[in-house]
Amino acid sequence: MTEAKSAAAAGAPDLPTTSWAVLGMLSHAEELSGYDLKKWADRSLQFFYWSPSFSQIYAELKRLEKHGYAASRTVRQDDGVRGKRMYSITPQGRAAAASWVDHAPVEAPVLKHSVMLRAWLGHLAEPDRLRDILTEHIGYAERMRELAEADAEGTDENQESAYPGAVLRWCVKHYEAERDLARELLADVQKLAAAPRVQQRAKQK
Repeated sequence: MTEAKSAAAAGAPDLPTTSWAVLGMLSHAEELSGYDLKKWADRSLQFFYWSPSFSQIYAELKRLEKHGYAASRTVRQDDGVRGKRMYSITPQGRAAAASWVDHAPVEAPVLKHSVMLRAWLGHLAEPDRLRDILTEHIGYAERMRELAEADAEGTDENQESAYPGAVLRWCVKHYEAERDLARELLADVQKLAAAPRVQQRAKQK
C-alpha cells in the first residue's frame, strides 16, 4: 500500500456517501464542471443511489476541496466574461476514494417504498385509486428501465467506464423486476377488491 493510501485509510474524514459519489465521478475524467457532474448523476447515479441537486453537488465539491481531495480552476468561456470552474480529483482524493471503496462497511440498502406502504394500507383505499397508483408505478418502472438501458448502451468499454456500464445493466434488471413485481401486486389487489369484504362485528359480553 502506498503512503498516500495508508494515510487515507488511517485518517480519512467521515464524509457522507454523496461526497464519495461526487469524488468517484471526478475519478472518471481529467476535469468536470458542476454541470457535467449533475448531467452524469442524472444519467447514472439516479438509477441506484440518487441524483443530488446542483446546490448539493457544489456543496460537496467545496467539502472535497477543503479536505484536499479535489482541486479547481476557472476556465474562461467563449464570451470572455464568464468563467467556468472545472474540478479534478487530486492524488490524495483518488487514494481516499479507493480506500473508501475497499474498506467502508457493507451497509444494507434502505428501502423506503411509498407505493408499497400505500398498498399495505390498501384496506383504507378506494379500490380504483389503488389500482391507478400501482399502474402509475408500473409505468414509472418501465420508463426507468428504458432510460437505464439506453445509458448502459452508451457507456464505453474501456476499463474504468466499463464498471458504470455493468452497474447500469444491473439497474435494467432491477427495474424490470420492479415492474413485474408491481404487476403481480396489482393482480393480487384486483383479486382482493373483487372478493366480498368481511364485516367485523363487535361482540359484547
